[in-house]
Amino acid sequence: MFGRRKLLPLADRGPLRVMFVITSMPVGGAETLLVNLVRRMDRSRFAPELCCLKEFGPLGEVLAQEIPACEKLIHYKSDWRVVGRLAERMQNVDAVVTVGTGGDKMFWGRLGAYRARVPVILSALHSTGLPDHVEFPNRLLAPITDGFIGCAKPHGEYLVKSEGCPRHKVFVIPNGVDVDKFRPVAAPPGLREQIGLPAGAPTAAIVAALRPEKNHELFLEAAARVLKNVPNARFLIIGDGARRPLLQQLADQLGIDESVHFLGTRSDVPELLGLADTLVLSSKMEANPVSILEGLACGKPVVAPRVGSIPETVHHGENGFLVDPNDPEQLADGIEKLLTDPALARRMGKIGRNSVVADWSLERMVNGYQNLIHSTYLNKLGFSRINQADKTPTSEGSLTSEEPVELVGR
Repeated sequence: MFGRRKLLPLADRGPLRVMFVITSMPVGGAETLLVNLVRRMDRSRFAPELCCLKEFGPLGEVLAQEIPACEKLIHYKSDWRVVGRLAERMQNVDAVVTVGTGGDKMFWGRLGAYRARVPVILSALHSTGLPDHVEFPNRLLAPITDGFIGCAKPHGEYLVKSEGCPRHKVFVIPNGVDVDKFRPVAAPPGLREQIGLPAGAPTAAIVAALRPEKNHELFLEAAARVLKNVPNARFLIIGDGARRPLLQQLADQLGIDESVHFLGTRSDVPELLGLADTLVLSSKMEANPVSILEGLACGKPVVAPRVGSIPETVHHGENGFLVDPNDPEQLADGIEKLLTDPALARRMGKIGRNSVVADWSLERMVNGYQNLIHSTYLNKLGFSRINQADKTPTSEGSLTSEEPVELVGR
């Protein structure tokens, strides 16, 4: 049942069928990355598909209108029959990529792929700690996995040292953002009035789902400190979640509710950032947050904690300020410096935009995934996946690589 599938050379077949397996697709960073990746994949070489083990979710419903997709394959947490359901849908799939750290999608997704004898099995991970981690059962499936994908170099090292991923199977493909969509733009007429933002008010924004690890409480505590010195400042919270009533209550308790605007989930983030002087992140933990890349691409300096791979994108004193995690005073100080010095904010924002265009573009990320999938498939055909001399994917000259997949520890 689990023997090797007969593979056809690329010249004798059509595009590689690639199935992305995820639990669901609410509005979030990893899910947005997946939407952008799928849309940009070269259709002459790859035919993407989507599998949501539970319901599609808002972004899954969007993708289901564009590519083959399925949902609701798992009926309860220990539903082992999902392996058979997955394997049936994967019979003609060439590569499976599970999206997310640990959990059902990573476990059942890889088992289903193994049972269906899918040639390429990869796992893309996006977190650095609880509540998401690679549990012991998921670690047991490392031998059937061709690669674990980290989203920044420090994240790749984290996967080796803290999540038990074999070093020789860890690949780093940096997250990327659409620098054409996310760019410095002026807010359209009426947007300021629509959200109740006074003209000329110094403004800080946070873009993050209202989840515990995003630590919006710290953002609100810092806002209260800033308002003591900059009483006309305003704070935009872009994102939604079940914790919204609790955070609104905290803003009221801190006496800053009139200065904080809860905007919910929005599709006009670049335009909203056009109203802001700085982007802020207050997370307890992160891998390589997309919101920071989006903010920098929009020409906004960033104030964020030194956690995860954030120092890879936010360079202290150049395109923003790094602060100690869980320190409201430091966070407030960084925000205040940028709100009270518009020239500094503009200078840092320009540097940030240039860095994202050079190193964190969506094209680079898409090329990385395509090259890794392509070269791994070729390896199963008998070609050497990695040229050890230059550490770039190779296939006896048949694979062109505009942007090499980075490797951790090779």
